[in-house]
Amino acid sequence: MHKRMFKKADGRVMFLYGNEPHTLPPLEEMEPAPTPHPHMRWHPLRREWVVYAAHRQNRTFLPPPEYDPLSPTKPGGFPTEIPFETFEIAVFPNRFPSLTPHPGPAPENIPVPVAPAKGDCEVVVYTPEQTGSLATLSQERRELLVRVWADRYRELLSRDEVRFVMPFENRGEAIGVTLHHPHGQIYAYPFVPPVIEKEVQSFREGPVLVSLLNDAAPYVVCQDEYTLAIVPPFARYPYEVLVYPKRFHPGPWTFNDAEFASFGKVLGEVVAKYDRLFARPMPYIMALHAAPKGEEAHFHFHVEFYPALRTADKLKYLAGTEIAAGTFAMDALPEETAQALREA
Repeated sequence: MHKRMFKKADGRVMFLYGNEPHTLPPLEEMEPAPTPHPHMRWHPLRREWVVYAAHRQNRTFLPPPEYDPLSPTKPGGFPTEIPFETFEIAVFPNRFPSLTPHPGPAPENIPVPVAPAKGDCEVVVYTPEQTGSLATLSQERRELLVRVWADRYRELLSRDEVRFVMPFENRGEAIGVTLHHPHGQIYAYPFVPPVIEKEVQSFREGPVLVSLLNDAAPYVVCQDEYTLAIVPPFARYPYEVLVYPKRFHPGPWTFNDAEFASFGKVLGEVVAKYDRLFARPMPYIMALHAAPKGEEAHFHFHVEFYPALRTADKLKYLAGTEIAAGTFAMDALPEETAQALREA
């Protein structure tokens, strides 16, 4: 994998990753990004941090294709975030971040604890093409993407202020996507989020995911020698899928070449099955859960898919019991949804 660092005019650093070296000259750039000042406030009832980033209200919202900020810039055309005629995968700091390396001081006179929202938010652009998905990317590009995630994990986790890093992808307007261009994001948190804290506790108690391997057959969506994709027997969303390496890894940074290729292939197969299931692109949230800093000895890396459709024309909404109590109510059995995805 080749990696090129390019410093944008506003000071943000972009990384251009590829199987071939990127040597194109830069073109005209967008206007400088605004200076963000996000902060965090402690929620004393839920005992968790809430991040405030008011500048995100003005972020780009579903622009027409000719003003897609994640496309490559064309000579004489609309300047985008990526001032090059083409690229393979591009990574750069979000123009409208919730967390930033230099957030400034938190506000005073707030009746709960506050802190600067120090961390980072990056955008990962999978392809110069404006359409596509993990299912339609080439296997070579999917494998490159997994390697990019591994490299970003290494770099972001090396920062003193960062305790947890999460790459994720929001897909589809039903999820709230504001840019259709195939891309994901990476958040680098100064704390371990509540969901991850619970996972840490579970992995400290035992090899939760490895223990599922012997009983996985009714739940398998697809697999190969190295990677397994299942509808977990404890799924909270219809057609929820869990993808993880069969051998223990704290994160993709410990994969070998075969595992990089395998993981990219299985991710593509899962999304392809989603899209075939109802003969339409499946909106979903995909989140990568790797070990928080200091938990590498027992935290098993995995990817969680939360699809938004429960039937071809019905969304899965989180309602009273899910949002207010945190208790999910499922109207589909994991054994049946696994079979449907397996056959898709």
